[in-house]
Amino acid sequence: MEKDQLDGIIPFLSVAKHLSFTRAALDLNISSTAVSKAIQQLEQRHGVVLFQRTTRSVVLTEPGAALFERLKPAAAEIGDALVHLSNYQTRPTGTLRLTMTRTAMMLLVEPIVPEYCRAYPDVTLELSIDEGTVDLASGLYDAGIRLGETVEKDMVAVKLTPELCWSVVGSPAYFARAGRPRKPEELTQHEGILYRFVTSGQRHRWEFNRRGRDFIVDMTGRIVVNERASLLSFARQGLGLAYVADLEAAEDLAMGRLQSVLRDYIRPTTGLHLYFPARTQAQPKLRAFIDMAKRKGLGFK
Repeated sequence: MEKDQLDGIIPFLSVAKHLSFTRAALDLNISSTAVSKAIQQLEQRHGVVLFQRTTRSVVLTEPGAALFERLKPAAAEIGDALVHLSNYQTRPTGTLRLTMTRTAMMLLVEPIVPEYCRAYPDVTLELSIDEGTVDLASGLYDAGIRLGETVEKDMVAVKLTPELCWSVVGSPAYFARAGRPRKPEELTQHEGILYRFVTSGQRHRWEFNRRGRDFIVDMTGRIVVNERASLLSFARQGLGLAYVADLEAAEDLAMGRLQSVLRDYIRPTTGLHLYFPARTQAQPKLRAFIDMAKRKGLGFK
């Protein structure tokens, strides 16, 4: 379609609706002269007369009436489309795509999904589990949830949790059988339940700190998992020790199913953050998600 084919269509529709150049000019907030010129150019471009004009009346010619009947439905469709487009700026709608770790899904997102879906039926949630860092510049996701220290500096970051404290955990039955390590070096005498990162394929290395010096204990174990819930499940069953954040083991620790050791040898890490590009922060669907999480008391700051 040539660019100028649509020139004059809006003035034509307004004049045809009101059968008045003056009222059309008021409707479009332009001068009557501008309306008349637009109609004249439209007629000249297509070689037809669209209106019969006298000092007393304006009536559609046969081709003018035919054109009006064909354009009215299209004009209504365009108007509806533009109203729908404005909804993206006024109410939550569309698809909200979030990427997160499995722990973030389980502890932070799953609790609010049912209420969010009920409150915002025009939003589709796409929730992706990915243990690695995801570049939101690709446009595949609207926002992500990761440890604050892994979030790129050019992202807007909203804090979800306080600093994460970590410890080595085991079941009471395991400690009764194998004893409790008093310092990290003693872990070499224990069975570990090891975690392998999904994206990198690397095993999680157990990091410790003594008097400001970081060091690693290379754990061995017969069980290696790439899913955090299984890590805790096997620890509860007394199959070995696991290195976890207190946040993910909170219920097990509170109920006594797991007990922690070596907490004083592990430095806290930054908490979980919701992060997103600055250009997306005004999206109602994302704003609604953040606001609901605040109301649910998930530690948003």
